[in-house]
Amino acid sequence: MKLEGRSSIWMFPIYGMAAFLAPVSRWIHGKNTWLRGLVYAGTIFFVEFVTGTLLKRKDMCPWDYSRARFNIGGVIRLDYAPVWFLTGLLYEKILNRNRASS
Repeated sequence: MKLEGRSSIWMFPIYGMAAFLAPVSRWIHGKNTWLRGLVYAGTIFFVEFVTGTLLKRKDMCPWDYSRARFNIGGVIRLDYAPVWFLTGLLYEKILNRNRASS
């Protein structure tokens, strides 16, 4: 198993935007888990849509979901919602663990 893949330098600043989840996490602290997960998923979808749309206009977008069933503009996939929901909650858990230790 080679586990080969490819990426783009554009992914560093895009993934780096996850740092903006920290203030979002503080803003929704103590709210219902479903609400927090939906806020995280919505935030991730928003960033993915905006960055993907901007990069696509310049023909520099490293991903293309055009062939996926639940795509919007070829830059986001609504069927990824559970993944982004859980990813946001995982980031929150990491952020809260780091906050408690400092």
